[in-house]
Amino acid sequence: MSLILAAALATAPFADLDAIDRQVSGFTGAGVGEPGGAQTPVDRRLRLRPCASLLALSWRSGARDSVVVQCGDNGGWRLFVPVVQGGPGMIQPPVISRGDAVSISIQGEGFSVSRPGEALESGPVGAWIRVRPVAASGSASDPLRAQVVRPGLVALPLP
Repeated sequence: MSLILAAALATAPFADLDAIDRQVSGFTGAGVGEPGGAQTPVDRRLRLRPCASLLALSWRSGARDSVVVQCGDNGGWRLFVPVVQGGPGMIQPPVISRGDAVSISIQGEGFSVSRPGEALESGPVGAWIRVRPVAASGSASDPLRAQVVRPGLVALPLP
């Protein structure tokens, strides 16, 4: 019986660590080793279960010293990816500009809903900006405040 278990574990698929690195780079807006980007690629010795749901990325703290990568599956995993810190007062460039088409994502425990919108302000990753949802008919709704996640994506996280 243990031989069968060992064979099953040996062929078990693991999460794509290169894809996680790309998502972290997209979230931070900087490549691995660059100021504001991951210090190093995710440790290749990790053997993480593939995540059936979308990965959730967020800043660990207001200091933006590491990114939390979390698999929302039942029994999922969580990684903390250290970020290269720039000099004091490092200003991040905007990744969303006023007038850009954005996807507005509303996220809660176990669900995520998105709809198209328009940025009413420019902002870097992590900034809160005003956005206006756009209905399918092309009409616009009242403005909302959402947090910039990456170019083209803002989020309204629910508690």
